[in-house]
Amino acid sequence: MKITHSLLGLPRLYKRMISISVDVLGLCFVAILAIWLRFGESVFPVTDYVPAIFLLPLIALPVFITQGLYRAVIRYIGHKFAITVLSSVSLVCVIWAAAIFMLDLAYPRSAIVITWLLALFYISATRILARWLLSEGMIKKDLLARKRVVIFGAGSSGKQLLSAISKIPDLKVIGFIDDDKSLHKHDIASVRVYARDDLQGLIEDNAVSEVFLAIPSMSASRRKAVLEWLEPYPVKVSTLPAMDEIVAGKVSFSDIREVDIEDLLGRDQVPPQPELLSKCITNQVVMISGAGGSIGSELCRKVLRQSPKILVLYEMSEFALYSIERELRHSNELGETQLVGVLGSVLDAAKLRRIMECYGVNTIYHAAAYKHVPIVEHNIQEGLINNAFGTHIAAKTAGQCGVQNFVLISTDKAVRPTNVMGASKRLAEMALQALQLEYPDTRFVMVRFGNVLGSSGSVIPLFRKQIADGGPVTVTHKEITRYFMTIPEAASLVVQAGSMGVGGDVFVLDMGEPVKIADLAKKVIKLSGLELMDESGNGDIEIQYTGLRPGEKLYEELLIGENVDGTDHPRIMKAHEEYLAYESLMEEFIQLEASLNDYDYDAVLQQLARIVSGFEHTSGVVDYLQCGLLEGISNRE
Repeated sequence: MKITHSLLGLPRLYKRMISISVDVLGLCFVAILAIWLRFGESVFPVTDYVPAIFLLPLIALPVFITQGLYRAVIRYIGHKFAITVLSSVSLVCVIWAAAIFMLDLAYPRSAIVITWLLALFYISATRILARWLLSEGMIKKDLLARKRVVIFGAGSSGKQLLSAISKIPDLKVIGFIDDDKSLHKHDIASVRVYARDDLQGLIEDNAVSEVFLAIPSMSASRRKAVLEWLEPYPVKVSTLPAMDEIVAGKVSFSDIREVDIEDLLGRDQVPPQPELLSKCITNQVVMISGAGGSIGSELCRKVLRQSPKILVLYEMSEFALYSIERELRHSNELGETQLVGVLGSVLDAAKLRRIMECYGVNTIYHAAAYKHVPIVEHNIQEGLINNAFGTHIAAKTAGQCGVQNFVLISTDKAVRPTNVMGASKRLAEMALQALQLEYPDTRFVMVRFGNVLGSSGSVIPLFRKQIADGGPVTVTHKEITRYFMTIPEAASLVVQAGSMGVGGDVFVLDMGEPVKIADLAKKVIKLSGLELMDESGNGDIEIQYTGLRPGEKLYEELLIGENVDGTDHPRIMKAHEEYLAYESLMEEFIQLEASLNDYDYDAVLQQLARIVSGFEHTSGVVDYLQCGLLEGISNRE
C-alpha cells in the first residue's frame, strides 16, 4: 500500500499534525452527530450550538497532548493505551460539560452523554484503524519480507515466546502446534492452535519457513522424537534453551537458538549424585590443569559450585587463562573461594611442586593435553611429550607432594589406538596405573570418554558454517561413527568418577550409542530448512566425503578388555586394564624420549606398537619435522 508507506516515511511532527487534524474535525462532527441523535433528525443549521461544538476540540487537544495520546507509536498500542483513551476522553467531556454549564452555552444537556460515548468510540476507532493500516496493511505488502513461523508448544513457554516475537517486526506467528487435543482450534492471543497433521497445510497456505520448539522442559528423548517428525518438512527448526538456563537467568524466552546436536542425540541426562560431586572438592584445595580448555573450563565451573577453599587454575595459554579466570571472578557462585590463576606447563616439575606445596593441593583434575588427532600426527614429538611425559611429571609430583586425589581426563581414542594422540593418552593412563603402587597415599584415577559437544573442532559448528556458506558439507567417510556427550555432562561425570575407586582405576563413561557422522550431517541440513543435494544435482547442500585423515579410524571404542564392572552410578563403569610396572615403564619412556630427540619416528611407532595394547598405526609418518628433514637430506644428496 503506497499510502501506508508514505505515512510511515513522514517525519513524526507531520504524523502528529495529521492526528491532531483528524481529532479536531472528528470531535466537531461527533458534537453535531450527538445533537442529531438527541432530536432524532438532522438539525440544520446548527449555528446556535457552534460555540459549544468548537469548544470540545479546544479542550480535548491540551488534554490529549498531556496524556500522551500523540506520543504513542500507533503500530504498537496495547491495552494500557486503551485505558489512557478512556480516561482522557472522559476527562475532556467532564471539563466540556462544566464549561457549557458555567458559560450557559446552547447545547442539549442530554446530548453531552451521547457526545462522550461517540467521542470515546471515535478516538478508539481511529487509533485501531490506523494500527491496522500501518501493521496489517504492511503485512500484505511485505508478505515475502516477513518470516512466517509456527510455534510447537502452546503452553506457558509458547505464550511467552509469542509475546516476545510480537515485538519483532520481521516475524509473524501463523499458529501453534500442540499435542494436547483440548487446545486444538482454540486461539491464544488471536493465534490458532493446530494439531500435528495441520502443519503441512500451514506450510503450503502461509509460506511457513521455520518452526520454533517452545517446550524447554521437554525430555531429550521426546525432543529427539519431535525433531525426527519435523525432519521431512521443508522448514528450519529452532528451539528455546533448556529450562535450567532460563531459570538461572542466563537466557530468556526470546533467545531462540538453532537445534544442537544434543537435541538430535536424544540422550536424557542422569541427575548427579551430590555426595560424589562434593567429596573431593568442598572446603578443599583443588587444582585444574588445562583450566582454559573445553573440558577444563567446564570442570572449573562444576568445581566452583561445590565451594572449594582454593581453586588453582593452571594453564599454558595466557588468553585461555584470562578468559576462564575473568568468567569465574564474575560468577555468582564464587562465594568465599579463592581463585589462583597460574601460567605454566605440565612439564615444569619445579613449578608444579611449588604450587602443590604452597597451597596444599588436595585434588588435581588433569585436563591439559593435545587432543586433535591430525595435529598430533603432524607433531608427534610435542604430542607424546605433553600428553604422556607431561602427565607422568604432574602425577609423580602430586604423589611426592602428598596430593590425595589425581584425576586424569582420558579418551576413547586410547583404546586400541590407530593414532599417536590415542597412544599418548594410553601411555598417560599406564603412567598413573604404575604410579599407584609407588605412591599409595595418592589415589590416581583415570576417566575415559568420547567426543564432547561444543569443544574445539566439534562437527556441528563446522557443519553450520559450511551450510551458511552454501556448502558443501564435508564428512571424512560414509561409515565413520563417533560417541558424543555434552561438555556439562562429561564434566559432571568426571567429578563423580573421580570420587570413586581406591586408586589405579580406569573409569569409562557410558556414551550411549555411537552416531554416524554422515547421518548427523543430513539431519543438520534438513533441520536448517534445506534439501540434501542428490546425485543429479537437485537440492541445496551437497555432502562431500574427503577420506579419513592421518591417524583417524572409522569406529572408536571405550574399553580394551571385556573385564568390566559396574559402579554405583548408572553412567560410570570400571575397566580393568593391563599395565607395566613403574621401572619397566620408565625404561620405555627413556628410550622413547631418545627416539623423539633423534626425530626417529619409525622407531617411536615401533616402540608404541610394542608397549601400547592394540596400537596399530594406520597411516605413514606425516610429522612435519621428519618430512622436512628427509626432504632436506634428499636435496643435499
